[in-house]
Amino acid sequence: MKAIAYTRVSTQEQADSGLSLEGQAARVQAFCVAKGWELVDTVTDAGLSGATLDRPGLQKVLESVRRHEVDAVVVLKLDRLTRSVKDLGLLLEAFDRAGVAFSSVTDSFDTSTANGRLVLNVLGSVAQWERDIIAERTSDALQVKKAQGRRVGAVPFGFTLGADGDELLPDAEQLATVGQIAEWRRGGESLNAIARKLNGLGVATAQAGSWAAQTVKRILRNDIYTGHVAGFVPEGAKAA
Repeated sequence: MKAIAYTRVSTQEQADSGLSLEGQAARVQAFCVAKGWELVDTVTDAGLSGATLDRPGLQKVLESVRRHEVDAVVVLKLDRLTRSVKDLGLLLEAFDRAGVAFSSVTDSFDTSTANGRLVLNVLGSVAQWERDIIAERTSDALQVKKAQGRRVGAVPFGFTLGADGDELLPDAEQLATVGQIAEWRRGGESLNAIARKLNGLGVATAQAGSWAAQTVKRILRNDIYTGHVAGFVPEGAKAA
């Protein structure tokens, strides 16, 4: 089994002395000998924080993992790899996808064992939970902004930007077009047919382009027009 060692120190004093790096490397080497693993390389990041994944040495390790050049990644302590639970989860997921084991000597953490894989699953769940929470908060914030009539992403058809560059102001002519689109749809027109009509009338999209079925669908499904266009009710996805 081929292993790659990763060592790191965060202070320049430690990096200059090299003692901590040598100590880490020696203990990792002893661990690999005890496990019967072949240590093929020892990669170092000197004077770099564990708060970011943007480290040359760590990226080299990840490249070896992606290329399936090693079977295991070994560190002396978990915090040598990263100080972030979220980043640890992401790294362990990357190792797991590549079929590479991960071991931390002093933490008795080894994903080549059943207990290690259990911890891997727990950390992966924590990382996913954090991602879900962030997504929910982002979604809630966007919904509040949308309800306040503020811009969320590109300016939608039927509106223009106010002087502050954020407030959405109704465009009566374009909103009338939205009403016409909804009326055509209620009359049984397909999305493609509506797009052809709009292009034939010379009506431009919000980006001054031509209409397509998907553009019409986005209009019909956007609840921003509720209250601005009489009788408008957002519809679900329908075939063109």
